Amino acid sequence: MDLSLIQKDILVTLITLYHQHSHPIKGEEIAEVIRRNPGTVRNQMQALKATGLVDGIPGPKGGYNPTARAYKELNIELTGGGYDVPVSRDGTVIPGVKVVEVAFTTLCHPDICQASIRVIGSLREFEIGDKITIGPTPVNKLLIRGEVYGKDETSQSLLISTYEMISLPKKAIKHYMTTPLITLQSDDTIADAIQAFSLHHIHGAPVMQGTKLVGIITMTDIVEVIGKEKLLSTRIREIMTPDVVKAPSDVQLYEVIRRFKERGIGRLIVIENDCPIGILTQSDIIRQFPTL
Repeated sequence: MDLSLIQKDILVTLITLYHQHSHPIKGEEIAEVIRRNPGTVRNQMQALKATGLVDGIPGPKGGYNPTARAYKELNIELTGGGYDVPVSRDGTVIPGVKVVEVAFTTLCHPDICQASIRVIGSLREFEIGDKITIGPTPVNKLLIRGEVYGKDETSQSLLISTYEMISLPKKAIKHYMTTPLITLQSDDTIADAIQAFSLHHIHGAPVMQGTKLVGIITMTDIVEVIGKEKLLSTRIREIMTPDVVKAPSDVQLYEVIRRFKERGIGRLIVIENDCPIGILTQSDIIRQFPTL
């Protein structure tokens, strides 16, 4: 999009003032900064609104807010390089919208917990009744889930009734994994695997070839192949899954949750210095925050 010099000046000034004051900016305020006639700024604002670069907020406390498209057009990061706190709806992050402040307006009521969520981006992305998730936040790794019951365009805020708050575990996955790690060798048989699973009360194990990780075998894999009349003497290298989902031991637990959901897996192997040192299962995760 080709913007004129005055349009770029107006947009940059709008974004700067918006971040300083956290409320809609009037055309007169912009005109004063860039030393232009207020009427000229208002005329240019109409063109910028038509191209989706600004939102106009009506009322005595109204003015203009920059949209996510304005930041993109000027190659400006929404949060100035800070931590992005996303908003999700139905499990999908809403692009161009970031949370900058959460204020709880009711906490002591026995049945109601409401919050005001100030955002950067367009409030038009949201409808009353939307069920949204905010977070995780940078320090406490807090997830807030609630339903939108109102929008305050003057303060650029969503009003939500919260129904769940979760503080995600902040330690690395090495603090939650199962150890010592029970492994099988690729030359072991299905019978060896069944015996190991029964002895150690586990449902899956990584498969090694010497000291190299080459796959993973689960009880589900064994049940499926026995149903196809595979012999118990079959080597597990023939039935294992070679595509092993791994994660470094210093990754935080909340960061790997998405992998379980996206890959449809029940476990992953924890790695340190390229060597498997433990296993993290869905059961390990559920013990930490069962509501997910």
